[in-house]
Amino acid sequence: MPERASLQVAEFLGDGIAPELSAAVHRVAAALPLAIAFHPVDLGLAARRQDAAACYRAAEAAIRAHGVAMKYPTVTEKESPNKVLRERCSFSVIHRPVASVPGVPSRHDGKVDLHIVRVAVGGTYEDAGRRIGDDVAVSIRVIERRPSREAALFAFRLARRLGSSVTSSSKYTIQVATDGLFEAVVADVARDFADVPHRSELFDALLYKLLMRPEHFRVIVTPNEYGDFLSDMACGMIGSIGLGASASYGFDEGGAVALAMFDPAGGTAPDIAGKGVCNPSAALLAWAMLLTHAGHHGLGSMVDAAVRGAIAQGHRTRDLGGNLGTTEFTAAVIKVLAAAPAA
Repeated sequence: MPERASLQVAEFLGDGIAPELSAAVHRVAAALPLAIAFHPVDLGLAARRQDAAACYRAAEAAIRAHGVAMKYPTVTEKESPNKVLRERCSFSVIHRPVASVPGVPSRHDGKVDLHIVRVAVGGTYEDAGRRIGDDVAVSIRVIERRPSREAALFAFRLARRLGSSVTSSSKYTIQVATDGLFEAVVADVARDFADVPHRSELFDALLYKLLMRPEHFRVIVTPNEYGDFLSDMACGMIGSIGLGASASYGFDEGGAVALAMFDPAGGTAPDIAGKGVCNPSAALLAWAMLLTHAGHHGLGSMVDAAVRGAIAQGHRTRDLGGNLGTTEFTAAVIKVLAAAPAA
């Protein structure tokens, strides 16, 4: 997208620590040399209990009007707001970058710099299953060609920009029909990217190799549930789920991104909600991803670097071994941002 003098952003409000995360994003946004207008939609539990259908209609209208949305954690009751938005907006791909941050205590010595690209639909999550009598339960596992292809295209395009390889991973020797289809689609896409090396790894072997030599991997594309498991494990490798940002993408018929939603990977954290101690890093990193996607590459890189730089300088919230509250950490990020060269 071209550089623009202003940015319109749909904002999906949520539950628990969501108001504190939103406040942190707004403070950082106000520090940028860019006119940003947020268009809030309340997806909090109280609003959904009153009229869930109206909430989702408003959210869909807002993201379709502006193309991008910033979302905060929401409670799941009866339905998952993430699932509803995924279906309404045809989000087929989830992208979660996970990278080591200097200054964050970790039990892992290797350098992690991963981009996990996950098919956002299907897999074992498509069907909750059913009981057959008292002793048997079954569910249907779904792998579809189009979302698999969209995930593969996203992964290869990303790897080309990064100058890296792509690793596809599943249990294709066991789930021959389903994971076999996924791998066949990835292999087909790979033929159009002769400059991007590609290899397949069995998912259990991938987990072992990642823990032993994470620097051997950069872009990984997987079916739905595998990517879910892998994303959380990778955050554990770098020290905190509070550092995990996420993006969801929907595509047009030509394969270009039509809608994009950005959010922190963590949950509502009701035990600390309202106490001013939550870590806003993931929300701020997601905000950086949104800026980059919207065409403001320099500002996105600056915000990302400011979050990581503040942590490296010793400004850390409690979950990262520090003692700063949400507001204090956000102020530290803004201070680092102010000292950075102009984008």
